[in-house]
Amino acid sequence: MAVTLKASKQGLEIVDQARKKKGWTATAAVWYQDANTTQATLKRFRRGLPIQQDAFIEICQAVGIENWQEIVDDSPPSQTDSRPEFFAYDEAWVGREQLVTELNQKLRGRCRLLLLVGITGIGKTALAERLAVELQDWFQGDWKNNLRRANFDYQDKTTDFASVAARWLEEWGERLSAEEKQPELLLSRLVKHLHKNQVLVLIDSLERLLTGNEEEGWGDFADEWWIKFFLSLLSAESCQSRLIVTSQDLPVQLVDSRYSNFWHRQIVYGLDESEQVALFETTELDVSEESADKPLLVRIGKAYKGNPLVFRVIIQEINSEPFFGNVQAYWEDCGDKIEEVEKALAEAEAGKNLGEQDNWKLHTLTKELRIQVNKRLEAAFDRLKRDVFDAYILVCAASVYRSPEKEAYWLKHLVQWLKRLENQECSEERQEKALEELSNRFLVEESINHNNRRVLGQHNLIRSVAIAHRRRLLESFKNGV
Repeated sequence: MAVTLKASKQGLEIVDQARKKKGWTATAAVWYQDANTTQATLKRFRRGLPIQQDAFIEICQAVGIENWQEIVDDSPPSQTDSRPEFFAYDEAWVGREQLVTELNQKLRGRCRLLLLVGITGIGKTALAERLAVELQDWFQGDWKNNLRRANFDYQDKTTDFASVAARWLEEWGERLSAEEKQPELLLSRLVKHLHKNQVLVLIDSLERLLTGNEEEGWGDFADEWWIKFFLSLLSAESCQSRLIVTSQDLPVQLVDSRYSNFWHRQIVYGLDESEQVALFETTELDVSEESADKPLLVRIGKAYKGNPLVFRVIIQEINSEPFFGNVQAYWEDCGDKIEEVEKALAEAEAGKNLGEQDNWKLHTLTKELRIQVNKRLEAAFDRLKRDVFDAYILVCAASVYRSPEKEAYWLKHLVQWLKRLENQECSEERQEKALEELSNRFLVEESINHNNRRVLGQHNLIRSVAIAHRRRLLESFKNGV
């Protein structure tokens, strides 16, 4: 195995002094090029993460430090070094301190099941993993035996309860015969293990397990053994284990249960401006008060309402070819699309809220956003269109509004569109079900306006996608489809 080294805190200070003498920025291309390495490796070095020894030495020598040994962190590995590699949580984590504290306290208290919900890319999985780190002393830091997870983010993942339960039990060393792999027996053994042991279970993308229909609503579990599993844990007199679950959709069967003392639902929102700036700072972008880059980065953050996934993608693009950290060049390339959104929102504040001709491109701003973000958003919209067509029509029709409006205005558009499609009236019950489904999938945001009236709006990113779908629907009408 190749030798890896990481820099100590004191060593990094020495490197920074040498780097400044050369007049180089923290991620200067000349630095990593002289070191015959990549920008990503240089960033790992600067964060005190392990990198290959050869690269470590050349990075030091590139700034004139020949005695690279004095830069090395030779302290013994900490307990956290043995933790598993997480999907989303990493050293660039910022913000949400108060939320983490509150949820940590709940999980250490009576809360057996924490449900993290919100739109795609909003940081649910990263938050779940951050809480796992906070709780490692609670389960004695034994990651191998006391942390289990199931990630249903991919279509080809097995989602039936029996398969997941059998895997967990076998990983805990329990032997299962073919006869014992029946759902009822697995449920009993799994619940017994979780009741008696302090285990932390992370379940990602629970929405993949849900099903339903337009008449009775969505949000039921396709496999009934899953709801039996959750209710068994919640209904027990005591339970030593804790579950953290992420979902884009609300599991209605679970939320409607009688055991509200033992579970908590947390809607996850985007990062606020100070957290956005902190995230940019961790990736070596210049957000100092005198920097000309900071206002541009803040404008990008405001347009995307703090969506962490979008920020990670944009930061990656800014720091990669052809921009190499040049925020001004990045803005010249795609800032006009951000300015279009800013102009529309300013007009909405001035009273011009209808934007029927808007053509926002927030979800397809750049190539990487199309690859990494748009794909996930389109999957959510396609699922909505397949499952609850009325709700899909509603989210598309309401995209004409640039800022929150009254519920009655939203539903007026749904009635008009469905009358055009079906040539019949849309009942109040049908309207309510469509709106409820959007709420259950967090594709609508509720707030109180200046008149203390409840109003409905869309996240800017959701509206951007909804506008595109609305245009496609209008085009299909014109073509008689």
